[in-house]
Amino acid sequence: MSSTVQPRGATKIALSVHSWLVYLFFFAPIFVLLVFSFSDDRNVGRWGGFTLEWYQEFVEHNQLQSAVWVSVRVALLSTLISVVLGTLAALALERFKFRGRKVFDALLYLPIIIPDVTMAVMMLLFFSEFFDVLDTLFGLNLQKGLGSITISHIAFNISFVSVVVRARLAGMSEVLEEAALDLYATRWKTFRYVTFPQIVPGVAGGALLALTLSLDDVVITQFAAGPGATTLPVFVFGLIRRGVTPLINATSVIMLAASVFLVALSLLFQQFSGRGLRPALRAGGEPVSAKTNTMTTT
Repeated sequence: MSSTVQPRGATKIALSVHSWLVYLFFFAPIFVLLVFSFSDDRNVGRWGGFTLEWYQEFVEHNQLQSAVWVSVRVALLSTLISVVLGTLAALALERFKFRGRKVFDALLYLPIIIPDVTMAVMMLLFFSEFFDVLDTLFGLNLQKGLGSITISHIAFNISFVSVVVRARLAGMSEVLEEAALDLYATRWKTFRYVTFPQIVPGVAGGALLALTLSLDDVVITQFAAGPGATTLPVFVFGLIRRGVTPLINATSVIMLAASVFLVALSLLFQQFSGRGLRPALRAGGEPVSAKTNTMTTT
């Protein structure tokens, strides 16, 4: 018997009104942004008729397109590395006990807790000192650019990926992993056939979060960027300083559409991956279910 109480009368009406107000608060700015991205007036807050001029200008704007590809490359590379390192960190913290575990756990949360400006200054000082040391020791005249932005994004994305994957691991039973080990599966086979299929939704969620944060970051990227390496958010922020035009509206709508697509793709992926765990763990060439049945019959 369900213990959920269905609201009635004035309470139901009040909750419905409250819900619609919340939806309006969240989606009204998006709707206004979408509408005025098609305005033919250079004033972003005034409707001047329908036009696709600003989207055409976005496609033909060489600097914007260059910033887009820089953002995509940084986001993909930083997400890939962050997912691997963040997942390994989550497994280490949730499945193993070792000296310094609490210290490592605390350090892993630092990029989430500290302000972006503090993180940006830390990365700026790190790259300045690191490049000076390399120049002194090996004569390498390195400059900030694509590599420094990628490393900076990896530095804060690892924490977010780890938190998401750890949440998945915390709610996952260890019975199947222990059964696989009891049936002489190696650690690698246990991870590949038992653990990983169960944490795939968490890994996908962490990857999506890392990708989104990397595409949207402005503060840290500004401090870590160098000549010839400008991401799209930083470039848009620079456009705002020179004057707001509907081109910024069109660019923002495209970024929003990309984010919505990634969210929809992640939800679809989690729906298919969550239908069930792969039933067979091959340890010594036989499925776990077959070995278990044989042991039970014996």
